[in-house]
Amino acid sequence: MDFFRFERDIPFMRWGKYSTILSLTIFILSIFFIATRGLNLGVDFTGGTVMEISYGQPADLARTRNVLAGMGITDATVQNFGTSRDVLIRLPAKQEFTGGNLSEVVMDALRQDDETVEMRRVEFVGPQVGQELLENGALALLFVSLGIVIYLAIRFEWKFGIAGIVANLHDVVVILGFFAFFQWEFSLTVLAAVLAVLGYSVNESVVIFDRIRENFRKLRKASVAKVIDNAITMTMSRTAITHGSTQMVVISMLLFGGEVLYYFALALTIGILFGIYSSILVASPILVLLGVKREDLVKPERKPQEEALP
Repeated sequence: MDFFRFERDIPFMRWGKYSTILSLTIFILSIFFIATRGLNLGVDFTGGTVMEISYGQPADLARTRNVLAGMGITDATVQNFGTSRDVLIRLPAKQEFTGGNLSEVVMDALRQDDETVEMRRVEFVGPQVGQELLENGALALLFVSLGIVIYLAIRFEWKFGIAGIVANLHDVVVILGFFAFFQWEFSLTVLAAVLAVLGYSVNESVVIFDRIRENFRKLRKASVAKVIDNAITMTMSRTAITHGSTQMVVISMLLFGGEVLYYFALALTIGILFGIYSSILVASPILVLLGVKREDLVKPERKPQEEALP
């Protein structure tokens, strides 16, 4: 389905040098922020206690934070969970408390402040478990990246595999850079969003790569840049429909999903936006730099043998 068509190809490859410089700058800045500021790892990775409590009336989050601050717990995360009466509290691990003792002490302090508060759920994540989750998450990113390279190399050619993984890793590093710069909480749900962005971005790259392969068969006299420009232009309508629909859903989660889904939706929003950009202005220029040729994808046609003269 095409909502619009372009009469002329958009010269994306003409902007390839500028987009490469911009992408490299963003990538280096993201690495810098990750290295200097670090990720604000959540309780899932650092260990701690997660409490779900409920009040008899809409919760006053500032009042709850003041109670925790009075106990000397200033680094807790307090947010609404579901309804305005339900509150999710994330407490970092404390050496002087075990998981169960800390939740009991916190509940006693909250009941003294408001008798209507009730405990709904409590979970404790040990530091060792959190470290294992962090290591397993890093391994998941590594294996997914290797799988993408192998898939693209088999389906297309090794140059496409390199272009695709560089573009996808660009998206991942940019997401991590945003979370490091703004010190947003990085939890298991955010890691799930990063893995989803990897799959989402590679899907967009495969669509463009498929059209490039088709164009090499059809546009035999065109230059590589012309072939790629035509491929991207022909997929613009599909890109607008697909990403526009996806982005509307993600933005709805971002605005109306509450605090629990906020960072998950935020990571997806950043990943989708940069996924479109990287598929067009990161992966494609890399193909030109690697010197992709028609012969890499299209086998030369055999000339028919001349019939022997009698």
